[in-house]
Amino acid sequence: MAQPMVVSKATRRVNVEESLSEFSTQDMYREILSRLGEDANRDGLLATPSRVEKSMAYLTKGYDEDPTKILRGALFDVDYDEMVIVKDIEMYSLCEHHMLPFFGKVHVAYIPKGKVIGLSKIPRLVEVFARRLQVQERLTRQIADAIQDAVDPLGVGVVVEARHLCMMMRGIEKQQSSTVTSAMVGCFHQKETRSEFLSLVRQPGSGGL
Repeated sequence: MAQPMVVSKATRRVNVEESLSEFSTQDMYREILSRLGEDANRDGLLATPSRVEKSMAYLTKGYDEDPTKILRGALFDVDYDEMVIVKDIEMYSLCEHHMLPFFGKVHVAYIPKGKVIGLSKIPRLVEVFARRLQVQERLTRQIADAIQDAVDPLGVGVVVEARHLCMMMRGIEKQQSSTVTSAMVGCFHQKETRSEFLSLVRQPGSGGL
């Protein structure tokens, strides 16, 4: 008697990927709507696959942007070696676990070593990393490392305060909880520098969440 052929998970995955490649992104969203029990052809949903495709392209556009190029395109020689802080930067991202939004504020500081960054480029950097599927911890570290690598300052500090809809509208459903993460590089590991940064971030004028 012939033995049944065993197909590995990897092979099945490749076969599925090959078959799905024949369909457009809009076809896939239309299929999801149907599997949710909806009529994808009713008036209110006819254009939804197109809208979702455009929306997801915008919300994940950071994959196509180079953070180093953004920062190095706006470096200026300045004789300044005190802390520079850009705080209360609005941030919106999608968690990679449930593809639900998380949002909040980012506070960034660095101590220059002969060069400063054009101020608008720091929020732009935050946007690059936020417009990807993310976890807050990695987002925080990526912002700090990108500044350190591109500018080579004496140090960088980043604090992110965010609320996650995967905790607020599903799962534990806690509405008032927030998550705070930090990344410290170089001289920001020193207690005095770190304390100065955190104290300035907490001063009135910080909108918080």
